[in-house]
Amino acid sequence: MIDHRRLGRDLELFVSDPLAGAGLPIWLPAGAAARHAVEEYVRELERRAGYRHVYSPPLGKRELFERSGHLGWFADDMFPPMRLSADDEFVLRPALCPHHALVFAARGRSYRELPLRIAELGGMYRAERSGVLGGLSRVRAISLNDAHNFCAPEQVGAEVREILRLIGEAHAALGVRPAGFRLSVRGPGQRYVGDDAGWARAEDLLRAALDGVDAVEAPGEAAFYGPKIDVQIVDAAGRESTISTVQLDFDKPERFDLSYTDSDGSRKRPVMVHRSLVGSMERLFAYLIEVHEGAFPAWYAPVQVLLLPIDDAQVDAARRLCREAEAAGLRAEVDAGGSLGARIRDAARRRIPYVGVLGDREAADGSVSLRLRDGRGLDPMPRADALRLIGAVVASRSADLLPPA
Repeated sequence: MIDHRRLGRDLELFVSDPLAGAGLPIWLPAGAAARHAVEEYVRELERRAGYRHVYSPPLGKRELFERSGHLGWFADDMFPPMRLSADDEFVLRPALCPHHALVFAARGRSYRELPLRIAELGGMYRAERSGVLGGLSRVRAISLNDAHNFCAPEQVGAEVREILRLIGEAHAALGVRPAGFRLSVRGPGQRYVGDDAGWARAEDLLRAALDGVDAVEAPGEAAFYGPKIDVQIVDAAGRESTISTVQLDFDKPERFDLSYTDSDGSRKRPVMVHRSLVGSMERLFAYLIEVHEGAFPAWYAPVQVLLLPIDDAQVDAARRLCREAEAAGLRAEVDAGGSLGARIRDAARRRIPYVGVLGDREAADGSVSLRLRDGRGLDPMPRADALRLIGAVVASRSADLLPPA
């Protein structure tokens, strides 16, 4: 069975070391390169959609999380407070929304600014029990692609629909194959904040946004502060989990006394929409490693082109081409050790999309012979043409290894 933990080890993407602690994986250079490419893509996608990115600290004073309700409703999943003095306690945050509420509250807001979309790829921490931890799919330190969109009530429906469109765009680029949509609503025997009218209104707004989408309702799966739309995936073992989410929250704006000045000069309460396009980097890559079997699309492959000189006479030419590839924005390496056959086999094991072979002829005339990860070989071509070909595939974020004919 395909297992991201085994592939992560074989491809040197991440390591879990008992000395670091359970649920605290370390991203190795190859995994970090792939993750960085995905993070850059998501940030740019959000920027073009009108999001403003912030940085906020991964911990806060105890009072912040008392105000947000997390300590009252979520304490069992949080790490214990860190006491610096009798009246100074800090908590590792279990969510980014309290800090983003403070971003909104940093100054007065006008209806003209709404929707105000605050985004961050930030760290949060959950005190998961050791028995449920595994690889990247369930961790204690979480790097979340998160955002909180502050809307006027009449803007919520359009905002949720636009978020669902962005989720679809990101999933298509990454190769995510959603297993279904779930509307998570209240259920019996659970604790929730807010009143029945607010919940009914929020649930109806999400149902309307899902019009035409095949979704199932899941009673009891809502967050404690509001209903949500969850986009589900299934891993190689058949386990279902949530990768993307859209959540409505009337509670945090009330708790943090958030308001904006409406067109008539009155003070109005915004609606807070929590959303994540691709979830946490950890769960996302646990899925991507398995669904692609380690053979990531070229645009976020850790090494995009590996250059193989046939013998020592072509090493300098390979290194020059490597520098040219890097200057063109590609991730490139040279492998000059061992037999050519062994190096080609190792490149296949590493799932590298492009291998450039240089012999005496290629070194002399400035060409390179490209071999594709799927086994196809291309005729020798000028180095600049080879780099343009790879660059075009990377720029298009295509799953194919050749540009369209």
